[in-house]
Amino acid sequence: MGAIKNFSSKLGIVGELFQFLWQNKRWWLIPVIVVLFVIGFILIFSQSTALGPFIYTLF
Repeated sequence: MGAIKNFSSKLGIVGELFQFLWQNKRWWLIPVIVVLFVIGFILIFSQSTALGPFIYTLF
C-alpha cells in the first residue's frame, strides 16, 4: 500500500484518481481510463503533425 501512495503523490491528480480507484476496488476502471488517456494523447499529438490526416481516417 505504501508503494501506491508514493506513486500517486508523484502523479498529482491522476495519481489521486488511481489511488481512489484502487482503494474502492474499482480495478476494472483503470484500463478504461488508461485507454481514454492514450486516445486523447494520440488525437492531440496528431493535430500538430503531418500524420493528422492518416490518424483521423482510423476514427
